[in-house]
Amino acid sequence: MKSTNSRYFIELAFDGGAYHGWQIQPNALTVQQVLDRALSTLLRQSIHTVGCGRTDTGVHAKQLYAHFDVSHSAALDDTDRFLYQVNSLLPHDIAAKRLIAVADDAHARFDAVRRSYEYHAHTRKDPFLHGRSWLLREVPDVSAMNAAAEILQQYEDFSCFSKSHTQVHTNLCRITDAEWRWVGDGQLVFYISANRFLRNMVRAIVGTLMEIGRGEHAPEYMHEVIRSKDRSVAGTSVPACGLFLSEVTYPYL
Repeated sequence: MKSTNSRYFIELAFDGGAYHGWQIQPNALTVQQVLDRALSTLLRQSIHTVGCGRTDTGVHAKQLYAHFDVSHSAALDDTDRFLYQVNSLLPHDIAAKRLIAVADDAHARFDAVRRSYEYHAHTRKDPFLHGRSWLLREVPDVSAMNAAAEILQQYEDFSCFSKSHTQVHTNLCRITDAEWRWVGDGQLVFYISANRFLRNMVRAIVGTLMEIGRGEHAPEYMHEVIRSKDRSVAGTSVPACGLFLSEVTYPYL
């Protein structure tokens, strides 16, 4: 018998500072938990969202998609009103931006073809960047870091940047963009895109690039790190506060 449920994508943005990441877990507040509660309250039925991926504790999102299935509700008839109502139920640090009706088999995680992250750092103390950017002690050599970042696109096995004991079937990823850019007075952003990312991968990459930027290694050291397939060879993970999931791309959105 055909299901009477309909599937929707919801686009979110959030400041992750108060949350233990996206995914629901016991004894810790997460973005998914807060969203599911708001949707269930508004739609008057139990809603369980599926996110496009996980974010770690303290990581932010400029764009994150989740899907959910729902029986017909009058609250869904007017999209603008729905967004207004769900945002009134969400805390100030989580915002619902779009609601999109999709096919019954559309999947927020498995259908995403590209994900992009930004890592924000700054070299001058700024109270307005606290919690959303990493304050550096010294100005790194951006040219050296970009030379090393280009090397990332030559490989697909990034076991060296994966958190240990993660339950994934493969450590293969295709990185299509990786570049540092100055975006303002003393503000530096690392942009990276790939078809998928491993847990803690971006923060480990940034930590390795920062070692190169401080002159501890030549840019070519990145070859050695990646070929080692050993997390202990790569740099220390940088603080979560500077990391943003910035864009998720689907073939049908």
